[in-house]
Amino acid sequence: MKQQKALWQPLAALAVLAVFFTLLFYKDNKYQTPPPYGKSGMITLEGQDLERTKPVFLIDGWLLTDGRVKDKPTYIGEFSNLQRGDLSAPPHGGACYQMTLRYDGTPRIVSVDFPQLASEYKISLDGKRLAEGMGNGRITFLMAPGEYVLSVETWSELGYYSGMYFPPALGCEETIRRMDSVRSFAYALAFLLPLALAGFTLFLWRTGGGLSRWFGLLCCCYALYMSRYFVLLFSPAAAQYWFLVQNGALYGLCFCVVQTTVLASGAGCKKAWRWMRPALLLLPLLLLALCLCIPVIPWAVFAHGRLTDVYYIFTFCGSVFFALQGITAQSRESRYTLTGCAVFGAGLFTNLVFSNRFEPIRFFWQFEWCGLLLVLWFGAMMVLRSRRILRENDVLTNHLEEQVRKRTEEVTLLLNERKAFFSDMAHDLKAPVFATQSFIHAIRKSGVGVDRELQRYLDQAEARQQEMARRLQGLSALNALDKIEGERIRVSLWEMLSEVYESYHGEAEVRSVYFFMEPPKQDAFLTVQPEKMDILFENLIYNALRATPANGSITVSAWVEGGKICMSVEETGCGIPGEELPHIFRRFYVGENNRENGTGLGLYIVHGIVAELGGTISVWSTVGKGTKFIMEFPEHPS
Repeated sequence: MKQQKALWQPLAALAVLAVFFTLLFYKDNKYQTPPPYGKSGMITLEGQDLERTKPVFLIDGWLLTDGRVKDKPTYIGEFSNLQRGDLSAPPHGGACYQMTLRYDGTPRIVSVDFPQLASEYKISLDGKRLAEGMGNGRITFLMAPGEYVLSVETWSELGYYSGMYFPPALGCEETIRRMDSVRSFAYALAFLLPLALAGFTLFLWRTGGGLSRWFGLLCCCYALYMSRYFVLLFSPAAAQYWFLVQNGALYGLCFCVVQTTVLASGAGCKKAWRWMRPALLLLPLLLLALCLCIPVIPWAVFAHGRLTDVYYIFTFCGSVFFALQGITAQSRESRYTLTGCAVFGAGLFTNLVFSNRFEPIRFFWQFEWCGLLLVLWFGAMMVLRSRRILRENDVLTNHLEEQVRKRTEEVTLLLNERKAFFSDMAHDLKAPVFATQSFIHAIRKSGVGVDRELQRYLDQAEARQQEMARRLQGLSALNALDKIEGERIRVSLWEMLSEVYESYHGEAEVRSVYFFMEPPKQDAFLTVQPEKMDILFENLIYNALRATPANGSITVSAWVEGGKICMSVEETGCGIPGEELPHIFRRFYVGENNRENGTGLGLYIVHGIVAELGGTISVWSTVGKGTKFIMEFPEHPS
């Protein structure tokens, strides 16, 4: 049922295109304009013919002279080059097209517009040269009753087209100018709109992945293909070589259509795409090589045309296959890609069927219309795809935020329960631990039955009891730290160091230790919890007091460097052995010098507080000379 629903869209697109192309064929086709028509080298014009809203197109009645024929009747567009179906003849060279204009009407100024002359040209009227060059040509003259011999000489050495392939238009100046203005506006729109869509995809490259990139490249290829109109208009010197760029852009456009269809249809197409992709890349290289051979190999023009048709059909069949695979896999973009394939196929069909039967007056060829519609259709697909992705991202973001909120609540609850558990455990264990110590002292004091073996057991029990008491003391310190839940505030470094000095210099004097404070030259500010900073300095300074002998010194310094606040606590004590330095910030680690009274948590707590503030701490120590702790914190703007 879903597959049947997906088919109505491309069928509707084909029906709309059939109606649209029928209107184009009869309303914007040079070959469907009313008489007068030329015949046997002459066209007869009247005054009313030049008053029409559409110009008179000089299609029939030309006499062609080249290296093989003289005054051969032909119509413009009958052959794309001078080979004229003879594969052994050269497609390039010189040619002369001649027609006699017989006019019976009031005198008026007229213009004759020669579009897309891909050869060097010389345009003459009654033997007088009026224009020459390459690209688009135009002459303007006063047409009075009488006969005028119009001749166009062309010369080409390379390129797909040679001679005069596109019918000239004759009319009053206003009519020709209006026709050119409409055509220029249409091509400018067809050139700039795909570039705007390609620019739009730049914002989707991160979210849209490869599909956005290939759609952007598709737009660029189409814009490059449509730029030929402006190359012929503004850069005639490049016009004879531009067919290479134009063909390359067209092959790139076809490849991007298939690649976009594959990506939009899902991963089920990857195996078939790996087989088809080399052919889609190698065949354009062969076609471009044939383009380079056109000037020297006569049959290269014919071979290039036929192989190009094969390439178009191959890419169309491949895109349809992948689009149907997407429908089978229920890809969300499969309906758009299948409709795009229908538009692409309609362009290829009209390009093959209406060859030499259609040439637009004001707008585009059918294939160019299909390319523009394809770009717009895939652009709509990309917009809807982006909107869908954004909606899905919003849903995922909201869901993720809800999940994060729930997990945060669960973790917070778990942490609070952990804090409560350790607090209760520390409280409950204090009594039996210290009771054990009392029992050990009582047994030692009584001395009843205490022999050497029991004394050894009592020593071991007392050591374990002291270790347990030390762990309980550290656990109580951690619990006290966890209970600090106040918000961080902006604190002056000078004020904080002054409080540290007032708190500890008295105790240092009692222990005969010199206590020095070296504040920074300029005040700085930290964003901290003051209670935790008190704990930090308490652990560092008490450790320093225990390690420093009488007449030693402790120095607390602070300075600002590189946008960071640096603080150090330095003492001239016993120092820390080098093998212990990597472990001193580990939880419950106690060095040899602190076995009797250390908890193994002081420096662990210090390290945790520094890390919580986004800072770092390092240590330098020499045994017998002292230890220095250095902390770095980000500075709060003043």
